Amino acid sequence: MRRPFQYDRVDALAAPTEIRTRMTWSILARDGQGHFGVAIASRFFAVGALCVHTRRGVGAVATQALMNPLYGPAALDRLAAGRAASDVAAELTAADAGRAQRQLHLLGADGTAAAHTGEQCVGWCGHFVFDDLSVAGNMLAGQQVLQATIDAFFANAKLPMAERLIEAMSAGEAAGGDKRGKQSAALRIHADEDHAQLDIRVDDHAEPMAELRRLYTVSLQRFQPFVACLPGRHDPVGELDRACIEARVEAFRAARAV
Repeated sequence: MRRPFQYDRVDALAAPTEIRTRMTWSILARDGQGHFGVAIASRFFAVGALCVHTRRGVGAVATQALMNPLYGPAALDRLAAGRAASDVAAELTAADAGRAQRQLHLLGADGTAAAHTGEQCVGWCGHFVFDDLSVAGNMLAGQQVLQATIDAFFANAKLPMAERLIEAMSAGEAAGGDKRGKQSAALRIHADEDHAQLDIRVDDHAEPMAELRRLYTVSLQRFQPFVACLPGRHDPVGELDRACIEARVEAFRAARAV
């Protein structure tokens, strides 16, 4: 069910080009199994390094604009303690003297989203929150970037989470997200293990979303089925027979080819 909330602001005066080229937008999502996915793109080096935070069974967080990397761990700790997403966003930003230049959005274990877009974030800036979904961006070509991201995510409901996020971000880029520049992108899927199921970063590339899509495709060749054979919460030893590992890799590829 969609539960939209919108915040947006457009600056009356255009900011200098060298500032406005550093655009960022991201999408946080939760699936029916309680797994989290995040995708982000920016005209900023290594956007996935400091902006994206996730924790199994707890939530997903993105900190943007003049980012505050302290938001991620603090938000996840509060969500893990049972605090509501809206309270977490309000508490963190209220205690931050730089909140007017920050953008924060987060998604809790129950699928409830919350967001903050500071009044001094450079336009176009804003956010939309739904059940199990949140999108936010700043220094964008316009609201249509986030709207296209949302529309593509809902339109591709039958795809795996990672592919839905890639399609959503690609649609946002096509809607104008790249007009202010592009440099990096990241994709993270956090499923039922303490480590991420998939964590792909493009730190510096002329076409970061295209490269992110390529790397995701490469991960399907061997990485994803191999990681599924490793020790985890439900199997502390993992698969040790290399022949069985190869068989599982081949079965994964065969299933994808159908």
